[in-house]
Amino acid sequence: MESRFVRVAGISDIDIGKMQKVTVGDISILIANVNGNFFAVDSVCTHFGGDLSEGILEGNIVTCPVHKARFDVISGKVVSPPAEALDRPDIENLSTYLVKIENKDILIRI
Repeated sequence: MESRFVRVAGISDIDIGKMQKVTVGDISILIANVNGNFFAVDSVCTHFGGDLSEGILEGNIVTCPVHKARFDVISGKVVSPPAEALDRPDIENLSTYLVKIENKDILIRI
């Protein structure tokens, strides 16, 4: 897929401290509003595939609703491992996407 910016939402669609899942092609992306700044990371937990959009956002940290792994939505980095490692003790960082605001639209580079 060619690298380009795609409109995924309007800035008024995601309140401060909230997040929203969007789909671009076959990629599920989590858009998070942290103090008025928007960040985009993969929406699927790298531990066991939980939907991070159903988790809890506290500041810039999202907690997976399945096994409680925590990620920084700014960097995509793992902040703490899952509560239950199960058969997948390793957990990877989330991919991040460049975000820009243009005419009150949220665009991400794919």
